[in-house]
Amino acid sequence: MATAAVAVAMRKVTSHLMSNNAVSAKDAVHFVPDRPFQRRMLARLVRRGVIVETAPDRYYIDIPAYDRWRRGLRRRVALLLGGVALAGLGATLLG
Repeated sequence: MATAAVAVAMRKVTSHLMSNNAVSAKDAVHFVPDRPFQRRMLARLVRRGVIVETAPDRYYIDIPAYDRWRRGLRRRVALLLGGVALAGLGATLLG
């Protein structure tokens, strides 16, 4: 449940910026998330440099940083799923 809420919050935050074409400092848009998960996701993405705050409550998404972050996220998920599959296979063969 919490993981799904975090994923939805991430999608809402990034979608807001992308749908407003906020992809550079001159195109930064005003954004104040209304949900706690969205506020946390925004703060996390700002800390990681994926989203850049140009002024209080004005943000844009750094597309190259976003792409690197998404690739890393997909890689971590793939490794996690591979580990689960290996553990399941090992349990089946040993059981």
